[in-house]
Amino acid sequence: MSENVVHLHKHTNPPAEPTTGDTAPTVLTVVPDAPPSRPVPLWVRSGRAVKTAVTHERTRSAGRAVARHGLYTFNGGRIAARRAWDGRTGSRYERMIRAAEAAGNLEAAEEWEERLQRFRAARHHRRMDLLHSPVEAAKGVAVGAGMSIGVLVALGVVLAINTGHVGDVITPLSATIDFIALLIRIVQIVWGPALTIGPFLALLALWSVGRKQQAAPAWALPANVRSSEGEPITPSIVVKALRDLGVPALARAIKEMGDAGASMLGPIRIAGCGVEVDVTLPSGVATNEVQNKRRKLAENLTRHEHEVFITIPEAARTVRLWIADSGALDEPIGPSPLVTDETLTANYKTGRAPWGQDLRGDAAELSVYQRHLLVTGLSNQGKTAALRALALWLALDRTVQFWIADLKGVGDWAPFDGIAKVLIEGPSDSHCIQATEMVEDAVEEMNRRIEAVRKDPSLVFPPLIVLVDEAQKAFMCPAKGEDGRPYGGAKATSRYFMAVREIHNQGRAVDVLMWQGTQDPTDQNLPKLVREGAHTRASLVVGTESQAEMALGAKAVNAGAAPHLLRQGLDKGTLVVASDGIAIPAGQSSITVRTHFIDDEPAAEIAARAKALRDGVATLHAIDRTEERDALADVAAVIGDAARLRTDEVLKRLHALDTAVYREWNNGRLKRLLEEHGEEPKKSHGVMVVRRDDVARALANRDADGSASAAE
Repeated sequence: MSENVVHLHKHTNPPAEPTTGDTAPTVLTVVPDAPPSRPVPLWVRSGRAVKTAVTHERTRSAGRAVARHGLYTFNGGRIAARRAWDGRTGSRYERMIRAAEAAGNLEAAEEWEERLQRFRAARHHRRMDLLHSPVEAAKGVAVGAGMSIGVLVALGVVLAINTGHVGDVITPLSATIDFIALLIRIVQIVWGPALTIGPFLALLALWSVGRKQQAAPAWALPANVRSSEGEPITPSIVVKALRDLGVPALARAIKEMGDAGASMLGPIRIAGCGVEVDVTLPSGVATNEVQNKRRKLAENLTRHEHEVFITIPEAARTVRLWIADSGALDEPIGPSPLVTDETLTANYKTGRAPWGQDLRGDAAELSVYQRHLLVTGLSNQGKTAALRALALWLALDRTVQFWIADLKGVGDWAPFDGIAKVLIEGPSDSHCIQATEMVEDAVEEMNRRIEAVRKDPSLVFPPLIVLVDEAQKAFMCPAKGEDGRPYGGAKATSRYFMAVREIHNQGRAVDVLMWQGTQDPTDQNLPKLVREGAHTRASLVVGTESQAEMALGAKAVNAGAAPHLLRQGLDKGTLVVASDGIAIPAGQSSITVRTHFIDDEPAAEIAARAKALRDGVATLHAIDRTEERDALADVAAVIGDAARLRTDEVLKRLHALDTAVYREWNNGRLKRLLEEHGEEPKKSHGVMVVRRDDVARALANRDADGSASAAE
């Protein structure tokens, strides 16, 4: 008989089932249990427990607390001792002298040396007085005691006379002696506990001094103080940040200063959502060496780069640091006064537009009086909103006229339908052509005003704002006119470029102003002569420092203007402005403004208020150059009684007769007109002329052709 074996574990690859009808035998295998694991030694378990306890966060927090408060007390004693030493000796003056010498400020060094001499003289006088003070003090005590006893005896005599008892003469003196004895007993009772509690009170006072000065290493400070967010700006933090900036001359000078660099700093002032401090750099350190390390300085101050601004005030060797409260620049500013105050009015000449807030939190207001304007930046950063906010305010002055070309064409300027006399909206080349013709019409209006003012200087014209949003499309337009001149471009043949230049040159004299908004400035889409013709230049975030110089000018960028350091997408509506039309701190060439955002619905409400101030404006949405005129009759009219005129003179007079129709006419166009009616210009003395008789025959031929057609 075969033995059946039963396996107690499952095979990974079980055998195939037999194909025959016989049943395979079942085999059972007894598998022994795994041997028990070796116990962990006691010393290992103890070590692990100790390690867990030591590295636990509560233990570490407790250790930091013990170290922190102990160091508060120890360093508080050092601070108190140093203050006492400074008060009793001339070490403070000596430190200031060394600091002034290290900074190269010899005048300040001489002033502190004079103060030190006065301090030493006063101290010597006090010490000499101490030689005579014991004798004089003894005399004073004797005289005081004698007078006091005399007064008390006199009071006793008066009391004795009043009561009739001779013993009352010493009553006041006896009462005084008893009071002194009582004070002595009180001191005897309090003295013991005071000796016990006194040291603890002294340690508590030293701890308080150290805690107030945060006199402990960073690792021992509480978590909310160790955190890089929101660390308060103190003189020591600013000096340490400058010392660690990586400028060898600066670090060496701070080390040599006896006051550890504190003399470099002016007062730290609250400035809006941050603080401001002027730093006088020591000799041998240039201001641009600090400017070029803005990111490192910000990180040393436990701030992000966009939260620190460095500008150059008027004082020599001085940089002005504005340091934002952590995260404050990410908070939105309030709504525009245009939205919250329905009674707000505007005045083109004397008023200032409520544009936003500066970094100090003060209102940033812009004067637009006789100032051409340029706003630039990357796409979708708030350029149109900044321009529209100014235009909405100015629209509340009913005397101001607007000609607007929106080459984006998505309805941002739709609220000005009924306010602007011209409103062109669209991104195509045809819209760019119409925008160019609008600016050329503004040039003609400017010339008309100038000519009128020459005849009558007392004339005053209403302000005309010629506004082109997305002006880079006009500069880049490839289309050409009938005369072959390109509409776009940056050459003298470019129609848009030359029209803008002419307005920049003379427009402000007769209140014809050019406002442009353009994105991503380059020499191709924003030529140098155009950008430098703007009196107010503002830039949102741009990509590079060279673009920042294009937007604001090299002077502003060299003095600290840095739109290229703004954060794309996060600093929408934040402008760096260079203009004499806005209040800029003394010594600076630019100011950073966080503009108010006016959404479409409130913009429409403000525009409705502006429309109510006007008598009704019919807005033209396209420049129509197809007006029907009798060109041949106009030629006859401009020739008048002259037998003949040079063709260029005829063209000039036609242009003056109707600029819109005859702006693009040239000799070829005039020749074709006469040829259509059987005549043509002829030469006289080598110059092409148009004869009056030829024009008369052309008119007669045309009339005859017209009559024949009618008869047929």
